[in-house]
Amino acid sequence: MSTNDYLSRLRIEAAGQRSIAAGQIANAYTGDVLPTEALHTPEKVTAAPGTSNLPPAALCLGREDELEQLRRILTSRHEGAITQSGTVHGLGGIGKSTLALHYAHRHRGDYTLIWWINAASPDEIETSLTSLAQTLVPGWATTAERGAQVAWAMQWLAWHPDWLLVYDNVENPDDLTPYTGALHQGHHLATSRRTTGWPDSASTLTLGNLEPDDATALLCRLVFKETGPAPRAQAEARALAAELGYFPLAIKQAGAYLAQNRGISLDAYRRRLDIKLAKSAHGTDSERTIARIWNVTLHALERIDPLAVEVLHTAAWLAPDDISHSLFTAPGTDPDDIAEAVGTLAAYSMVTDTGTTLSVHRLVQTVLRAPRNTDDTQPTRHLRGREGAERAVLRSLTPLLGRDAPAEAQWDALTPHLVTLAATRPSEHHNTPLANAYESAAQRLHQQGHIVRAIPLLEAVLAQCEQVLGNTHLGTLNSRINVASGYQAAGDLDRAIPLLEAVLAQCEQVLGDTHRSTLGSRNNLATAYQEAGDLRQAISLLEVTLTQCERVLGDTHPDTLSIRNNLASAYQEAGDLRQAIPLLEAVLAQCEQVLGDTHPDTLGSRNNLATAYREAGDLQRAIPLHVVTLAQREQVLGDTHPDTLISRNNLATAYQEAGDLRQAIPLLEVTLAQREQVLGDTHPDTLGSRNNLATAYREAGDLRQAISLLEVTLAQREQVLGDTHPDTLASRNNLASGYQVAGDLDHAISLLEVTLAQCEQVLGDTHPHTLASRNNLASGYRAAGDLDRAISLLEVTLAQCEQVLGDTHPHTLISRNNLARIREVAQTVQQRDTATSATASGRQPPPETVKRPV
Repeated sequence: MSTNDYLSRLRIEAAGQRSIAAGQIANAYTGDVLPTEALHTPEKVTAAPGTSNLPPAALCLGREDELEQLRRILTSRHEGAITQSGTVHGLGGIGKSTLALHYAHRHRGDYTLIWWINAASPDEIETSLTSLAQTLVPGWATTAERGAQVAWAMQWLAWHPDWLLVYDNVENPDDLTPYTGALHQGHHLATSRRTTGWPDSASTLTLGNLEPDDATALLCRLVFKETGPAPRAQAEARALAAELGYFPLAIKQAGAYLAQNRGISLDAYRRRLDIKLAKSAHGTDSERTIARIWNVTLHALERIDPLAVEVLHTAAWLAPDDISHSLFTAPGTDPDDIAEAVGTLAAYSMVTDTGTTLSVHRLVQTVLRAPRNTDDTQPTRHLRGREGAERAVLRSLTPLLGRDAPAEAQWDALTPHLVTLAATRPSEHHNTPLANAYESAAQRLHQQGHIVRAIPLLEAVLAQCEQVLGNTHLGTLNSRINVASGYQAAGDLDRAIPLLEAVLAQCEQVLGDTHRSTLGSRNNLATAYQEAGDLRQAISLLEVTLTQCERVLGDTHPDTLSIRNNLASAYQEAGDLRQAIPLLEAVLAQCEQVLGDTHPDTLGSRNNLATAYREAGDLQRAIPLHVVTLAQREQVLGDTHPDTLISRNNLATAYQEAGDLRQAIPLLEVTLAQREQVLGDTHPDTLGSRNNLATAYREAGDLRQAISLLEVTLAQREQVLGDTHPDTLASRNNLASGYQVAGDLDHAISLLEVTLAQCEQVLGDTHPHTLASRNNLASGYRAAGDLDRAISLLEVTLAQCEQVLGDTHPHTLISRNNLARIREVAQTVQQRDTATSATASGRQPPPETVKRPV
């Protein structure tokens, strides 16, 4: 049946507000991302000349070669490159941000817009994009939701050319993929300490220490301003620059100190550094250099402004960027005193100040968080700074924790500080109010679909529970389950499964075999086994758990429905659709009755049933159900919630199976970009999207893109999931098929034989994946002309498909069709061989029409 015939018979229905339905739609996206009044504005809004949010230009002497190289990177067209991307990487304090800022100011007239983005995390990138939307359309953006502002900014950048985005302090190169991969009208410039993990299309510039002459000139400029040094001072500056290893941050901070203390010569300052050397022997070379400088600077600050030192030690434990002055303004503290203290720190180049917020260099924070013995009377100054940071954040959180609907902007501003505090928590340190704040922030991130970001918060809550409540307290057990769930959501099954096994054993021992928490632990462990490809253990555990839930909780309790749904999904994954589909239909009916039509669990059941219909070949029921589920998830959960992304992926896959690649491929591309942004580059769901998009490219005939993407996906799955995980086997099978279509039969058959052997060993002889692998290997043999082996393998495969999947399952029909075609080819070959012999004997064969196999 053609796609048009199929769609003409298909009944498409729409449900939910603003839902749409049609026989064929090229691209349609529904949901609440953009209001009606904003849909058509990005292409019409123009930026005023010189629009930017650049910080003031910093002093940058030397680096002319690097600036020219950076300009070449961003303006030279490379083969196959659409967007010009460059990365400046090097050690902390080496001057990466200063170089990027100097480039942006120097070439300001070459760009219509320049936007500086704090890029330490996906959340901070989005925050910078919301500020872009607020700058360009302040009337609308000030009242719009965060997701709508980000989407508007992305659309504006997609429409308008000649902009520069500077991503400062990138921690994970994958965080940039949604932007560098989707925005092609301008330049992307990143700074990072990371030297690896950058895409081939992004040219990199490695930044080292300053040249001796440039370092000396920079130091003299900072110390002597415009007057210039005397010859002796010039020599002292050269000696001091050498002592500091020509390290830019060290030069800058030493120069700031000397500028503030004119009575101290450069040589005297250098001798003070030597005295501090023995007390700063920890850390890397750069950390030791910086620590020596700070020992001198902080000693001076203690005398002239003790409050400035307190502010600095507090800021060391917070997120490095956008720290509000208000965090340091405790009750009874004069805001002007705080502003003056911050100004003192800025004068000594210890912080960067905007007037309302300050930023601290990450290397400064690293050293200040470590114990330092510069003053024997204050051996724990770093911990007092930690306590100050905790008090500051809790003071700001107090009015938010009691609200039913917390203010989003305030939570978004404080969450990075909470995550930083959680990630840097000293061992054996606990703070009950702060742990409660961690838990609230983690719950909020989980509701937003960002549970991976919440892992440091969850780990800190667990450590608090273990210390305060004990190892087997119910609160500790539940906290341990939350941490394991975070690992599982991140695809880190190596940490999730052992933790879940330990939790289950503890629950059984402490709470009993049928306690609700025990049943939940058993279910969680079973789903982790299923994700790891251990279906035998998963199904056995789920069957036991379902029986216990029905007996203890009742037939329609939400927990019972959830476990029944999970068991059906496990049956489905094991290829047992005869058990899976009736169970899923029953679960959906019960969820609709008990939980309501749009409850997240109901939506999950609807999605699972649609997927089962699709796997059974019933696309007439699968596609409408996927369409409805996606629309409802967009409305209820949001456009980029992981569950919404699952529905979008599943609908695209259904279109693909219906042969409608025109709708499938754009939807798969969108889903992959969103998963890379929300879940990370190697999350199992992201890898699934990459695999699905590659297979769609292959079906569309784009073998170059398909094979490249399949090779990357297989390598990542082998690394993340292991060599014999079912998803890894699927990737290996798909890559082999790509090689086969490209005509590389030797490579394809070798890979298919390995994959089949592994499928038989791991999944069993009649698992649907094994049957598909066997069918694909037969196809490879046929393409290579080994018809006898192909026929033998297809005969076995067909018999197994009929037995396991049923007589009319699509896989059964494919196997039957392939066997019929290959027998036809074999008969034609045999007749040709006979004809050749007959010709040799003087007999002519009858004319034959050879049908080419599909």
